[in-house]
Amino acid sequence: MKLKTALLAAAMACAAPLAAQDAAVIAAAETAGTPDERAAAMVAQMTLDEKLTLVRGFFSSDFPPAGYAAPPEGRPGSAGYVPGIPRLGIPPQWEADAGLGVAAQGGAPVKPGRTALPSGLATAATFDLASAHAGGAMIGAEARADGFNVLLGGSVNLVREPRNGRNFEYAGEDPLLAGTIVGAQIAGVQSNAIVSTAKHYALNAQETDRSNGNFVIEEGAFRMSDLLAFQIAIERGRPGAVMCAYNLVNGIHACEHPWLLTQVLREEWGWPGYVMSDWGAAHSTAPSVLAGLDQESGFGLQRDDWFNADKLKDAVAAGEIDLRRIDTMAHRILRSLFASGAIDDPVSAGNPIPFDAHKTISQADAEAGIVLLKNEGGLLPLAGARRIAVIGGHADQGVLSGGGSSQVYPEGENAVPGLEPTGWPGPVVYYPSAPLGELLALLPEAQIVFDPGADAAGAAQLAAEADVAIVFGTQWATESVDVAMKLDGQQDALIAAVAEANPKTVVVLETGGPVLMPWADEVPAIVQAWYPGRMGGAAIARVLTGAVNPSGHLPVTFARSLDQLPHPAEPNEGTTTYDEGVLTGYKWFDAKGFEPLFAFGHGLSYTSFAYDDLQVRTLGHGLVASVRVSNTGERAGADAVQLYVSGPDWPEIRRLAGFAKVSLEPGESKVVGIEVDPRLLSVWSTGNPGWTRRRGDYTLSVAHSSRDIVDSATVSLTENHLPPEWAPGR
Repeated sequence: MKLKTALLAAAMACAAPLAAQDAAVIAAAETAGTPDERAAAMVAQMTLDEKLTLVRGFFSSDFPPAGYAAPPEGRPGSAGYVPGIPRLGIPPQWEADAGLGVAAQGGAPVKPGRTALPSGLATAATFDLASAHAGGAMIGAEARADGFNVLLGGSVNLVREPRNGRNFEYAGEDPLLAGTIVGAQIAGVQSNAIVSTAKHYALNAQETDRSNGNFVIEEGAFRMSDLLAFQIAIERGRPGAVMCAYNLVNGIHACEHPWLLTQVLREEWGWPGYVMSDWGAAHSTAPSVLAGLDQESGFGLQRDDWFNADKLKDAVAAGEIDLRRIDTMAHRILRSLFASGAIDDPVSAGNPIPFDAHKTISQADAEAGIVLLKNEGGLLPLAGARRIAVIGGHADQGVLSGGGSSQVYPEGENAVPGLEPTGWPGPVVYYPSAPLGELLALLPEAQIVFDPGADAAGAAQLAAEADVAIVFGTQWATESVDVAMKLDGQQDALIAAVAEANPKTVVVLETGGPVLMPWADEVPAIVQAWYPGRMGGAAIARVLTGAVNPSGHLPVTFARSLDQLPHPAEPNEGTTTYDEGVLTGYKWFDAKGFEPLFAFGHGLSYTSFAYDDLQVRTLGHGLVASVRVSNTGERAGADAVQLYVSGPDWPEIRRLAGFAKVSLEPGESKVVGIEVDPRLLSVWSTGNPGWTRRRGDYTLSVAHSSRDIVDSATVSLTENHLPPEWAPGR
């Protein structure tokens, strides 16, 4: 083996490098042509060691438990660093978490302040692609200002397990909604000439046993749910990178899964970028390379180091890896750097961030994503109340955010420091945007008194003396652990006590996802604020007072009880079989005849909207629907028009087929057009691979939610089959 390795090294020293030595070096910025042509020109000049430099990434923060010191060339406190090739003008890859803002690692001694967007679920609740794109562009701008050219955002995973600790990073339970929202975010990030990712590919639906858990699903159901979400996000966002997940999929680790990484992602979807591993998600050298993994990430945080140069050279010498595969890996990485603009428009660190402008973007996203779940008697917006009790949730200090690698630290201080856990996966961070202070500013004539909610009896006494009581309920969620589907601590008892004392009680929820509400029937008004981001206090106050008309709609179903879930037991280690298959979220509730607490797509307004004149016609392989939307109330507002489809293969189940966000003045009407992707009219055929549409009648329904159908139209369609390679415009 030593002789073979020596001969290989000699051959490499005398072959490809000679071209670089004999010819003038062409720097990356001097190349011309398509991104593929420019990448090929670079690879042709590179030595084997230079190629291998590109395929191995380092953790860019010190990790004392492992005795690891981050490379000094990396950005301090960040997620990752891949050395560049100075000889050829190829810049390093400076990588930053994540999809809610530019994050810093929890152990970093200095955490630069950046602007936090609301959670992924909050952005999905906007049902607004423009809002998603604006948020992505904001994150990308701050990443560039801080010297990052690869952003580890673009979280596409569907909400299959409502207790998943990372649901707040994701975009809901429906593949169309998740794919389009995250695709818009990715495009926004990459508008800054940096690379964005789509992650965590695939089926990363819980944190319990996330590194070794095996998640089993039938292929057709997989294609029509989780994979379709990724497919749509990749088509719309065109990310430079895809991050493969920790978990196993049908018995194979995602980062060494040839079916996922090569057959589906590349051969069928035609995606040209590079696959990076999640930090520590690689489990082998040759099997991972052959499966389609192009870059191992995060050496130092996990020390397996499968892609170090010696291991890769040994695998080549042993005949396990062909040198052409190494070329392909380097080519894909370089292609994405060229395609994004990261090479032609290199980043630099230490640039100013326009925090005021970015806070405005974050606040607008939060305001559009807050969901008014319940409003009996028109209790909201607050009007005429002169004595208001505000209770709990640290509402006098700030708003809650989610933990883990996506944690964005604000410019300024954590509003509520010292909450446990203070170390990983914490710390718990509250952004300094206090709902109480914002309410005081918006309601100067009202007497507003705060109680921390630590003593339910005392809070109830305060509530009894008020015209209106507002209780803030919180649930902290984070990467690496799953959470109970309930508010933290004894907050359910607190809400029940306050509601008993004052029948005019409003509950504002800051949670990572759906929670059970045993008190829901006892309170007239419920507001879902999610994790509302850096300006969340202002957004919440403006919705409560009516300065903003709520327009968010639920991207996830809220169950009445755990026994309504496909998997009522807590997430477990080992193998989990998703035998519910394609029936994620609302489709499961429809199939089982369960009445949810709040349905997917549900969201109230301070005005009212009416739909009429629904028309449907064919358009290519798909359909297009049009409907007139009218604001029939007395306030300006925005509505998320939802279109659902049922067909001969699933007559009792509706799928979200399209949506549109529309803003209307009182009395105004607009005709909205919604195109229907032909894949949403089809089922995946494993016998004849591809999307098969059966001949028959298809019902298109315009709706306020998955359970609130307003009007329907039926269209007869012929049989149709689309190959796996089909994509819009391809």
